[in-house]
Amino acid sequence: MRGGERLSSETVRALGEECPAEFFRIVIEALSDSFDPAQVEIYERLMRVWIPETKRPRGIVPERVDTVYVLSRVTLGSDIKITSMILDAMKRRFPEARVVLVGGRKSAALFAADRRIEHLEAQYPLSGPVSARIEFAHELRRQLEAPNRIVVDPDSRITQLGLLPLCESENYFHFPSRTAGGASSANLTDLTNDWLNETFGVSGAAFVAPAHVSIEDEGPFASISLGVGGNDSKLVGGDFEADLIRGLGEDYQTIWIDRGAGGEEALRVSKAVTASGIAERVRFWEGSFAGFVSIIAHSDFYAGYDSAGQHAAAAAGVPLISIFAGAVSKRFQDRWEPKGPAPAIVIDANLHSPLTIMAMGLHEYRKIKSRPAP
Repeated sequence: MRGGERLSSETVRALGEECPAEFFRIVIEALSDSFDPAQVEIYERLMRVWIPETKRPRGIVPERVDTVYVLSRVTLGSDIKITSMILDAMKRRFPEARVVLVGGRKSAALFAADRRIEHLEAQYPLSGPVSARIEFAHELRRQLEAPNRIVVDPDSRITQLGLLPLCESENYFHFPSRTAGGASSANLTDLTNDWLNETFGVSGAAFVAPAHVSIEDEGPFASISLGVGGNDSKLVGGDFEADLIRGLGEDYQTIWIDRGAGGEEALRVSKAVTASGIAERVRFWEGSFAGFVSIIAHSDFYAGYDSAGQHAAAAAGVPLISIFAGAVSKRFQDRWEPKGPAPAIVIDANLHSPLTIMAMGLHEYRKIKSRPAP
């Protein structure tokens, strides 16, 4: 689509049906992650090959609401940063209604300890042709039939970013996260709250409520996640990871580190721990992500790359360092930077060497440590 050239509908359909993994990773995600209204328009035009164009629904809050279905955004980090805010706001706005998270088990586990949040399992297919993903939404729509219900869509991949409303238009509420804020540098936390206030007259706060994980009480400790979800462009090279572990080890007797999903990522993390020289004080977490979120929430400091862990720390009010590398644009970074009640140090790794990143991070970290307790 360079130079204004448009792909034919036949070509787009062939890409989406025969090469769906590449189609989503290279084309669709790049367009939707741009936070550029013009790029999002191209995204919608491509998806219209499968999804007929209809008038954008605009919900009207009814007098009576018995059930609120809130769709998962599928990825864990965005379910913490955005979906949890909507869940929180719905609990406030409709205190007598059922609040149901519609999504996969991993997302539901983030809120398992919150008795107000119910779960309707809907595991979005992350592979397979576009037509199968659209059929998934059509089948799900039939499961959301209930009297006096509304559906709140935080720009979910389940609905292909709002192009497949899962109920009648007057009961469907879509947060257009990719176009909200226009060309501004506003954070998604603020944009979500702006939309909630405008639409429902209430605000929400990001939160996590996983089942509690009991760990040995060893005093103050730090938590670290070096996972990047398979996106190696987010990594910082050199001795950065070992230096980070060693640096936090100067202030914390124990460091908890998520070893990730195994394979090469776990091997990389293990090597960094060995190189840090404080392996005897490191504890590895090898369970569910929700379990590690419980550990993050009880830690005294968190550090990691741009990933779900940073949003868990921000939501739990844990001071943190977040390293952004490989962001597709400055606006993408502005939108996704962690934001919560505790201090967050955000470093753009694209602008500095690994050694400088480490020095900057620890310098800012020491400043936080030296502040008097509130």
